Amino acid sequence: MIPERVLLAEKWRRMGISQKVIDAFMEVPREHFVPPELKDEAYADYPLPIGEGQTISQPTTVAMMLDWLNVRPNDKVLEIGTGSGYNAALLSKLARKAITVERIPALAEQAKKKLEELNIKNVTVVAGDGTQGFPEEAPYDRIIVTAAAEEGVPQALEEQLADNGIIVVPVGYGTQRMLVGKKKNGRISYSDKGAFVFVPLV
Repeated sequence: MIPERVLLAEKWRRMGISQKVIDAFMEVPREHFVPPELKDEAYADYPLPIGEGQTISQPTTVAMMLDWLNVRPNDKVLEIGTGSGYNAALLSKLARKAITVERIPALAEQAKKKLEELNIKNVTVVAGDGTQGFPEEAPYDRIIVTAAAEEGVPQALEEQLADNGIIVVPVGYGTQRMLVGKKKNGRISYSDKGAFVFVPLV
């Protein structure tokens, strides 16, 4: 029987997901970031609950967002919505450095522990309000938001994106539109990548 993880990787190859994202996915054990009772479902292609009313996103959604983000090896990345820490672990394989902000202290603490257990040293977990970004380390080459920005893209995040940087963010209520923004000469132009559903960024 072919492992679900390998089947997902094959599916993504057919979808045109970049090899660097697939390599990161094959390297990071997703089962490490899901609750013990859900380990058997770690590679099922749907979201899973992680406590505190939050979820770990569907693997294919994660892969698509990281593909649009197009992280380069020397990039500094800001992630808003740490959740389980899984996405941050993937970013650790793609970027030079990642800062990830989580508003629920218990989840931030848990994610930090999970990342430490995998000996990941280039990710900093911050407990705080993600809508404010993390100005202390700005600007960022890439910004990814893993929860729905219901009122639109927070201004602080747009300001903290470096010129020629990319931001990936789901926007709106209920069903969100996935926006990919590119900053040039201080202005961000967005393209709409379609409909997705995320827990709200609050």
